[in-house]
Amino acid sequence: MTAERPTATPGAKMMYLIKRRATTTREELIAHWFANHMPDVIARAEQAAAAGKLAAEHYVATLFDPKPDRPQNWDGMAQLWYDKPLPRPYSAHGVEPTDTFQEKAEHYMPWATREYVVMDGALPLNPPTLNPPFPCTRSGFFKVTFLVGIKQDGDYGELFDHWLDVHVPNVRQTMQAVGGFRYVVSHGLEPDGDSHAGMAELYFADASGWARYREQIKPDGMQHRIDASEVYYSGTEMVGIA
Repeated sequence: MTAERPTATPGAKMMYLIKRRATTTREELIAHWFANHMPDVIARAEQAAAAGKLAAEHYVATLFDPKPDRPQNWDGMAQLWYDKPLPRPYSAHGVEPTDTFQEKAEHYMPWATREYVVMDGALPLNPPTLNPPFPCTRSGFFKVTFLVGIKQDGDYGELFDHWLDVHVPNVRQTMQAVGGFRYVVSHGLEPDGDSHAGMAELYFADASGWARYREQIKPDGMQHRIDASEVYYSGTEMVGIA
């Protein structure tokens, strides 16, 4: 199963996987992320753009639904789009906290990726009018996020080629058949230095679309190239820079 490869989004999408500290509730993490951290990130991006420096062009954070039956590695993920990848810092963000969010979250490192928007279905965005428009939230979808690892001693180039040339057409065809409306793939730019080779994001109108997808998706060899994926569900995103 092959088809024309999707076109990569120019620049780089920087990922930040977020986990709360053991003493922090999920509600605390979200409150300080939205109220304290996101406005600071937005302000820094505006200042950098005004100074002609490298600045984030978009900023979206996904809140992963909790898994009551088992522990999970991550509570959410921030994504920021830049003209080029940010350099890897010498130390993780939050080692020296700059806001309350970083006091509530575990230290985190950036993960540079190349994005492929395979299906570009529109997401709702209605910024508030009685308060500052950003940050704001959006919902009304069922999102499935796969964090993909490669098998030990696997070849990243071969994995990425199979992903784009074989797996992407399979997923896209199945998404279209069950009513999925958005499909995004991100490949690590320095996979040897990251815990994940890449990520896939699938959007459905509701959980029933995901159930139909699981029933209809056909094996295509991807399962032989990856380690066990982490799968997260979500129905809310926070938007800082649209």
